Amino acid sequence: MSKPAHILMLLTDAYGGFGGISQYNRDLLEAICSLDEVSSVEALPRIAKQPVGPLPPKLRFDLGGVGGYLRYTLTALRRGLLGPRPDVVLCGHINLLPLCRIIARLRGARLVLLIFGIDAWEPTARQAANRLTGTVDQVVSISQITLDRYLEWAGAPRQGTALLPNAIHLEDYAVAPKASDLLEKFGLTGKTVLMTFGRLAGRERAKGFDRMIETMPLFLERDPSMHYLLAGTGDDMDRLQAKVRDLGLEGHVSFTGLVPEERKADYFRLADVYVMPSRGEGFGFVFLEAMACGIPAVASRSDGGFEAIREGQIGIAVDPADSDSIVRGVFEALQRPREVPAGLSYFAFPNFRERARRILFGAA
Repeated sequence: MSKPAHILMLLTDAYGGFGGISQYNRDLLEAICSLDEVSSVEALPRIAKQPVGPLPPKLRFDLGGVGGYLRYTLTALRRGLLGPRPDVVLCGHINLLPLCRIIARLRGARLVLLIFGIDAWEPTARQAANRLTGTVDQVVSISQITLDRYLEWAGAPRQGTALLPNAIHLEDYAVAPKASDLLEKFGLTGKTVLMTFGRLAGRERAKGFDRMIETMPLFLERDPSMHYLLAGTGDDMDRLQAKVRDLGLEGHVSFTGLVPEERKADYFRLADVYVMPSRGEGFGFVFLEAMACGIPAVASRSDGGFEAIREGQIGIAVDPADSDSIVRGVFEALQRPREVPAGLSYFAFPNFRERARRILFGAA
């Protein structure tokens, strides 16, 4: 592009949001707003809670569409068709593709679809979105496995595909001692702590919480000090707690509930091993956060977690369907030093920013 670009992004959430996709979108907006090739960015989230916090320069974060699908549709069409003409329309969820396609076509903009995980692994319930996949100019995926699963059913993009894995702000994390107040709060003093961090949601049972609870008796046979900490909250917590009681593991499994954002690193540092034997993770930003705190990571070799540990270069890969494989992986991880792996810098924010620039604007 000969002049700096205006970018319009339709997305689920970012600032004022919660979770991995929200964090990814914040990083992406921060990255593209910092580019010389970009003059301005407008983002329309479907979900946001006030206050949204500080925003990067160049960004208009329009909350006019928050409050229901009809309101969002009208706001997106008004801003997309009557606001500044976008050079690029970023579609932050496949279900938003019909809206993004209308705007991109009528305004002569390039259409880029972002895909994050299992939402894009199979055709969606929205036939209009499925039919429009072949009209996308470029697909940008958080991981290779998500891209491969998407291309098995979707129409091929007109200008190709690209990978843009999560970013980690390494300066926000570091190796540090376990926080004494949290050790006391959860009764973890003297325990060997295994942790999985994530939303305890009934629709996200593939993260591996059940597998870890079921495998705890094998861990305890080898080390009675083992304790499993589930960090996070969600609508599946009651079921998981009942499962712990049914297996007689009340003294060996704990739930943190909602983790305050400002203390997230302290919670990760409670772990001696971060382990998530998942079967449907699009990438696994939590692996990056744990490793940035110096916690050895054990991931599934069957989903995007394998890419988060760089195919085993900076973490240990296990078979999530095999309890013995999980146990071996955890005890191998316990022999590793508590340090930030050098290869984690691959995901550092400056590298993420440069990848985003190359995807949107090509080589320097």
